[in-house]
This record gives sequence, C-alpha cells and structure tokens, in this order.
Amino acid sequence: MDLAKAYEPGTVEEKWYRRWRERGYFRGDEKRSGAAFSMVIPPPNITGSLHMGHALNNTIQDILCRYHRMRGDVTLWIPGTDHAGIATQNVVERQLAGEGVERRALGRERFVERVWSWKKESGSTITRQLARLGVSCDWERERFTMDEGLSRAVREVFVTLYEEGLIYRDRYLINWCPRCQTALSDLESEHQPVEGRLWYIRYPRVDGRGFVVVATTRPETLLGDTAVAVHPDDERYRDLVGTKVILPAVGVEIPVISDEAVSREFGTGVVKVTPGHDPNDYLMGRRHGLEMISVLDTRARMTGRRAGPYALQDRLECRARIVEDLERAGLVEKVEPHAHSVGHCYRCRTVVEPMLSVQWFVRIAPLAEPAIAAVREGRTRFVPEHWEKVYFGWMENIRDWCISRQLWWGHQIPAWYCRRCDAQNILGADEDGNLLLGEDAEPIVSRTDPTECARGHRDLVRDSDVLDTWFSSALWPFSTMGWPEKTETLARFYPTSALVTGFDIIFFWVARMMMMGLHFMKEVPFRDVYVHALVRDEQGQKMSKSKGNVIDPLALLDRYGTDALRFTLVALSAMGRDIKLSEERVEGYRNFANKIWNAARFVLMNSAEDGEEERRPLSARAAGPEPRSALPAPDDDLTLADRWILHRLAATGGEVRDALDAYRFNEAAAALYRFLWADYCDWYLEMAKISLADPARRATTRRVLVSVLEHFLRLLHPFMPFLTEELWQALPAGRDAESIMLAPYPAADEAWRRTDVGAMDVVIEVIRAVRNLRADLNVAPTATLELVAFGDAAARLGPHEAYLRRLAGIRSIEGRADGERPRGAAILVVAGLEMAVPLRGVITDPAAEIARNRKLLEKLEKEMRGLSAKLGNAQFLERAPAEVVEKEREKHHELAERRATLERNLERLENL
Repeated sequence: MDLAKAYEPGTVEEKWYRRWRERGYFRGDEKRSGAAFSMVIPPPNITGSLHMGHALNNTIQDILCRYHRMRGDVTLWIPGTDHAGIATQNVVERQLAGEGVERRALGRERFVERVWSWKKESGSTITRQLARLGVSCDWERERFTMDEGLSRAVREVFVTLYEEGLIYRDRYLINWCPRCQTALSDLESEHQPVEGRLWYIRYPRVDGRGFVVVATTRPETLLGDTAVAVHPDDERYRDLVGTKVILPAVGVEIPVISDEAVSREFGTGVVKVTPGHDPNDYLMGRRHGLEMISVLDTRARMTGRRAGPYALQDRLECRARIVEDLERAGLVEKVEPHAHSVGHCYRCRTVVEPMLSVQWFVRIAPLAEPAIAAVREGRTRFVPEHWEKVYFGWMENIRDWCISRQLWWGHQIPAWYCRRCDAQNILGADEDGNLLLGEDAEPIVSRTDPTECARGHRDLVRDSDVLDTWFSSALWPFSTMGWPEKTETLARFYPTSALVTGFDIIFFWVARMMMMGLHFMKEVPFRDVYVHALVRDEQGQKMSKSKGNVIDPLALLDRYGTDALRFTLVALSAMGRDIKLSEERVEGYRNFANKIWNAARFVLMNSAEDGEEERRPLSARAAGPEPRSALPAPDDDLTLADRWILHRLAATGGEVRDALDAYRFNEAAAALYRFLWADYCDWYLEMAKISLADPARRATTRRVLVSVLEHFLRLLHPFMPFLTEELWQALPAGRDAESIMLAPYPAADEAWRRTDVGAMDVVIEVIRAVRNLRADLNVAPTATLELVAFGDAAARLGPHEAYLRRLAGIRSIEGRADGERPRGAAILVVAGLEMAVPLRGVITDPAAEIARNRKLLEKLEKEMRGLSAKLGNAQFLERAPAEVVEKEREKHHELAERRATLERNLERLENL
C-alpha cells in the first residue's frame, strides 16, 4: 500500500469502520473460551445529539474494549438507547404544535404511534454519531429500553417487586412539574440558587395579645397553612406553644406547635406549616396529625376551599395579589432579599411544586442495604475511590422512589382496576384523559393483561401512568442480555467488567442498577465503576448554550478527524480533574497524527530497496501469543541506537499497560505521545539514517524500524483506531494479516526492559547540551564544532561519535588528560563528563553578540521587575483567580531561568 503525502481522516475512517462491521470484528461470542470482558453502554436518549460528554465517555469505553479484545479476552460491548419519557414526549409535542395539532386532540393511542414513527425516523441519529467516534460495540445486539424483550423485563420486575411488597401506591408529597404535568423523583427536581425575597407576615393571636411574625419565601401558600411552629427550646416563644393564631387572608384559627425541625435562626424563629406544599412541613404535619390541604392544582393555579378571591390565579400572580392585600391590612412587617435554593424540573427548568398526590413508589431501603454492602465489601469498586463516599452518603439517606409519571410515552404501569368493584375510587379523568384514582383503589397487578377481576367482572380499566424512565434503565445490565430468560449471554458476560459513567448519574442510574442487579441477579451488575471527568471550556467553565461556549464534537471530527479528538479527550482526562478543552488542543493532537503518518512514510520508503522487501511476520492473524520474530533479541548484533529504542519501546509498553489496567488513560496517552514524538522521531529516526547508509547495517536497521513502529501502532490502536489500522496495513509485516484489531496487544518485553542502555542516555544529554549552547550563543546551524573531552569522557563518547557528528554538528572529539582548560571555550558538564567547546572562530563578532545579549537581559529584567511588583501586591494575590496567580508565578520562574542563561552567555562571550 502506498501512503499519501498527508493523512486524510475522512476517507480512511469510513472505509475501515465499514470493513470492521462487515467482518464482525465487534461481535462478542459467548461460545469462545477464555477470560471475558463485558460492558453495557450508558444508553443515550433517542432525542439526543452527540455532545462532548458522549464523546469522552464512549472514547474511554472503546479504548477499554479494543484493549481487552487485543489481549485475547472474549469482549462484549452492548449498545442501545433510552426512550427518555419526558424528553421524547416534549420533542414530539413540539413537532405536532408546528403542524397545528394538539396532543390531546390526537389521543393517547395515536400519539404513542406518532412517537414510534418519530423514533423510527430520527431516533437513530445518536447511534450514527457514536459510530463516527469509531466505537466497537456489538451492533447486532443493539437494544432499546422499550423494545419487546426489555419491556417484558420491566413488567417482570414491577410485578415481582409488587408481590414482595416493595412497590406500593400511596398519597404522598411528591415533586410535580406544572409544565410537563407529571410527578418527578427527588433526583429529577434539581435545586438551583435563586435570589428571592423573605416576607415577614403578622399572624394575629386569637387571645388578642398582638401578633406572631412569621417569615416565608412563599406567601401564596399560606392559604394552605394548618399551624405555625417554633423550636421547643426557643425561650422567646415558650409561652406561645398551645395557643392559636388567625391565618391572614383566610380568617381561620390554627395552632402554634413546637417541633425540633424548626430553625431558630431562620427569620423570626417562627415558621408557617403548610403540609400540602412543603416536604419538611409534610413530615412535621404527619408527626403532629395536622390536616393536609392542597391549595394548588396541577397547573400551579390556586384552588380548593380556601382559594376564595384568588381561585384559578397562577401561583406567582397570587403571590403578588396576596402580598398587596396583606400590606393594605397592615400585616406585612418587612420584606428582605433572600437567596435560597429552589427545585426545578430537570427537563423544562420550570419551578417544581411540592404537591400531595397518589403515586406509585418503590420501598427503597431493603434494596439499598445490599447495594451499600456490596461496595463496602469491594465487590464493586469506584474509580476514583472518593466517589464511594458520595455513593454512601446518598444511599444511607435514601427516600422511597416515586416511579409513576403522568405521561403517555413510556412503560405503562401493569395495573388494572375493576370499574364495578372499585367504582367509588375511580374518580374520572383529567384533561389529558389520565385516570384519576383514589388512594384506596385496589389494583390488579399482572404479568399478562387480565380479562376479568377476581369476582369475574370484565369491566377493567388500566392505570394511565407510565414508569419513570430510570426504572427500565436500572435493569439495563441484565435486561440487555436476555433476562428474565436464563441466556448464554448472561451466563458468560454478567456481571459486566466495568461501567464508564459521569458523576452526575451516580444516583439516577448507577445506584439503581446496583439495587436491581443484586435483587434480581443476586450479583453486582459491574465490578468497576469508572467515573470520568466533566468536559469544560478552556477557561474551566461548564459548557452551555446560554454562555455560547459549547464545543461541537461533530464539527471537530469533520475538521481534525476522529483520532485527534479521541486522543485529545483522553490525554487531558487526568483522574479526578475536569478537562479544559479548546480547539487548539485538538489541532495539536491532529499534528501528532500527522507526525505518526510522516514517520510511517519514512519507514516505508526505507524498508525496501532495489525491489527487495522485508516480509517478516510481525503481526498475527488473531489475538494470541506474541510472534517470536516480532522484535530482535537483546543478544542480536544491534547498534546502541537500536538497543536503546527497543528498550524504550518495552518500557513504554509496560507503562501503557499498567496505566490502562488502572484507568489512568491520560498517563497511557502521555507515554505513547512521548515515545513516538521524542524517542522514535526526534532521536531514533535521525540515528537510524546513519545505519541506513551503511550496507552492512541496513537490513538490521530496517527490521528495527518496522518492528518498533508495528509494535507502537498496536499499543496506540485503542486510542487512535483508524490511523493505526491504515498504517498497520501498509507495513510489510501487516499486509497478510486481517486487521490490527485482531493482533495481540504487545506485552512488555522484560528482557528489553532490563537491558542497560545508559550509554545512549549520556549521548543524548551531550547532544542536548551542545544544541542548547548553539541556541544560546546564536551559533550558525551550518557551523561545525570541536568537542574537547577530559578524563575518560573521550573513551566513553568516542564509540558513538557518529551520533554526535550527525545530531550535534560535532566535527571531531579530542581527548585530553585532566589539566588546563582551553581559553575561549564553553565548559559543559554532563552526567559526570567534563567537556569544552572552543568558540574562537565560531563566533565571528563576539562584541556584537555581547551587545545583543545585554539588550535581551535589560528587557528581561524590566519585565521581571513588573512581574515581581504584581506578585508582591496583596490585592492582586487576594482578588485574582488562583490559576492566574499560578501562571504569573510560573512566568516569573521561566524568566529567572532565562536570565541565568543570558548571564552565563555573557560570561562565555566575555572570555573570548
């Protein structure tokens, strides 16, 4: 294969991904023997489009899969998508609105048909975009949370938990979204800081002894107050407990109670108790047996017997009106600004309303206990480990999970009611046509659709609610493998090996998978949970459309290629630290891809001559033992450069394997980058040119060039799959092999790792020292230098003089016994070796160079004085962001080093 002058990712990526899929390389085979490695993809929403979080998450998963596949593990990665109840229903509703059609006019059945139609047309967008990332999922096993098999699993789990008493119906205070018209779990109500107000309202005492002043952020809900409360130890109000006050705007009497939940520091220390619209008040109301009154309907409009003149007003409109009325009555003492946290719907961002409602719940504590124990016992571990504390903190304070949603799209709850037996509890339907049921309704919960009730009546109606999307997602690790059937896939690949996820869904998804997996499979769903970083912009800000700082991964894939984006994301993903991403970073790693390409072109151009071609079997057809002829042995006749690069390859291979096994992806990427750019290209390729010119050495050098590059490509393949496949196929060693995907991942060659190549390390340091001297003193690149070596330096450097000639511009090495150093020479001490570089005749105008260096030093010292003043300014140190201060300190340190170099240059020049 002839390589083009430049790497063109577009054509290469499409070609190889199609071939990999056609030949079934991604397939996980249950029947194959050997160790198993399995993962399930965190299913993206069918409404989704690829964002940077997806790109990072799936790149990491693909690296793991390709790595384990090449290690010979039987590898399965199951892809799929989530039906995303609220999100998908909202998308299709907006589509219908654009056509002038209202969901309710369409009706439930036709609306659900429309969603399925939309899913068929648009729901696979995200999976096509994932394929562009090069993900090696087993696409033949792709699942959807509402496909037939997963729907059966959902129903089985629901019915089983109901039969075990772990699912129940109850009237409870839940989170309600007035926009989406559905209940939300605690996790789906996302609290955000809000700059609000605190109204101090006077509640007249019944005994006529003045007022009790109550502070509240929600005056409109006082219509639902059934008490006011103080802390039992608050001496200010000890005599108030047991008396009554008059509820403003309503005129009814309510009691004053004491409860330890009251904060003495909030407001006046007296709080209103509204059990029907506040979670803390709800619990207080249950403790004290208070009446629970709802004063808001599902649209957040004022309703009920206490609404009076405020009936059907929106909650915010009522707030303004009721405050006006209270002010006219002289019952508002004062108003203060007040910052507090308010729950918002995680989908539409509407302020959530706590509301009393009959819903379905999972009794969570019996499921949480085994899930906590599994992590404590190490059966599942979190990486990084500190996420375990977050997991425990939530699991140990978990509340029952509200799983019913008032939507049309989703898994409809498998519960029916008899219209005849339960007539008094079937209260009609809401404006969406959803069944309204009393809390005492008796459901018929069944694995199959029932035709009659226990008394033989056939007039049944199904519960309108659907399940929380996360209910089906919680079953994902085992439902995707065929459960509730006992399948070969489950037996072979469950529990999965690893889960790669973001920290934001530890509670939504990870914890729930742990609970369901342990309950139904009697085993944890995954051995490791790797929690990756958040991708932020280059300033460290969270990406958002409102800020205009969103970086589109699809645009970067088009501009720089898949491999460049993949490598960028993992190179920056230090464990426990968020990624600061910029397009310049991606461009930099595109340059890395080009560097690899150009190195391969050099190797290919030099691997054959006069029609002769190397055809060593450096790669195997399938994962298995390392080919014996892949690398030369340490006892072969090799140059020092050959031995050094083989040692560095072995060391790098060990670093990469160790890092991947520990989920330190950035360290693996750094080791690969360092080896290719510095060791192979900057040093070995230049040294190899010497041997390529020697007919006696040429064949051995070609062999090392090709074999080292071939090994490197296999090490790099999980990170940059497309580039490595294209180049591997072009190598003489790879032409008869099927795919780099099937080649074994290189093991760290211990013999080469232990090989002593210290002599080359010394040679490289000497070359660096001479190059730095040239740069510091502005020596012309064409000028050759003499190197005077003292003591045993000549004996140690002499055998490697060819490297110094080519890479440092040294024309000769003169050995001298220890004694007087030559005048007008720069002294170099490297690795204990002392050398001198005579400069007379090399620098033709020392005076001009002295003047140039002095001018540079003056400019630098002026800059350093300004920087020192800034760093000595206490206001700057206090007010500037920490990263800005750190950058200025680093700059000061760099300037100090540069000043030392200039001073050293002047000393050398003045000696001339």
